[in-house]
Amino acid sequence: MDDSLRVGVDLGGTKIEAVVLRARPAAADPEILARVRVPTERDRGYAHVVEAVARLLADVAREAGLAALPPIGVGMPGGVTLRRADGSRSDVPLVKNSNTTCLNGQPFRRDLEARVGAPVAFDNDANCFALAEATFGAARGAEVVFGVIMGTGVGGGVVVRGRTWSGLHGIAGEWGHVVLEPRDGPPCYCGKRGCIETFLSGPAIERAYAARTGARRPLIEIAKAADGAETIDATLEIFGRALATVIDVLDPSVIVLGGGVSNLAALYERGPAAVARWVFNDELATPIVKHALGDSAGVLGAAMLPRSRPLHGD
Repeated sequence: MDDSLRVGVDLGGTKIEAVVLRARPAAADPEILARVRVPTERDRGYAHVVEAVARLLADVAREAGLAALPPIGVGMPGGVTLRRADGSRSDVPLVKNSNTTCLNGQPFRRDLEARVGAPVAFDNDANCFALAEATFGAARGAEVVFGVIMGTGVGGGVVVRGRTWSGLHGIAGEWGHVVLEPRDGPPCYCGKRGCIETFLSGPAIERAYAARTGARRPLIEIAKAADGAETIDATLEIFGRALATVIDVLDPSVIVLGGGVSNLAALYERGPAAVARWVFNDELATPIVKHALGDSAGVLGAAMLPRSRPLHGD
């Protein structure tokens, strides 16, 4: 089989998407041979989701005209742990923090590998986003990339020289759960208060606007509304403090913003100055750029996982 072929799966809470691509030289875009989507139907349970992914892999390979599966990568929200709910240790990685909740606590990677008869590279959706943008998108060719996702939640992914970095605990890039205001900040689902996610996610910004004005608007309208300026200013202040922590620790070559909140023009127009005020340096040279791949980043990044050889596997 052509060793440039890859298959990627983006496993989300409402849909599962698979793509077969041919990875071209570093300066070129990938050649998409087939792309298929199906509903996740997570309410039908764990076994159904495993079977749905396996069938989707077979379908997308067939549509691409392949008799066998190329190397497989799977990305989804969440990560893995070796700790069971009762505190005991597992011999195989178990899913944690997935929005497809029937997967949590389950050995998804092992079971999918058994079902398809092939190894599977696995990572979270933020790392897949960062890897896609580093390989094909707005951070193409950059040495160290931090990919930010600001949408319903807030997360991040780290890519170093074309390889994802998950860290010892598998939480590298979990920028959204750095605590900024532990006493007075909004409560977070993780059990703490004042996490970055409670300020910079789309729903958090909308709640802040509603608290200030007594009105409810979607984020896209808040940015244009005359009475939305105070909310956007407050968002930029938090954005500056929060992203400065990443630069002080990681000092990436480029930061790529994704998710619905990344559509706020103020993040690019005034965001760098807000970050510069808090960075431990006399200047801010770090490019802060908008994603280039849109909704395609997750599945394209997943397809590149087998080739990227993560710096720290699970």
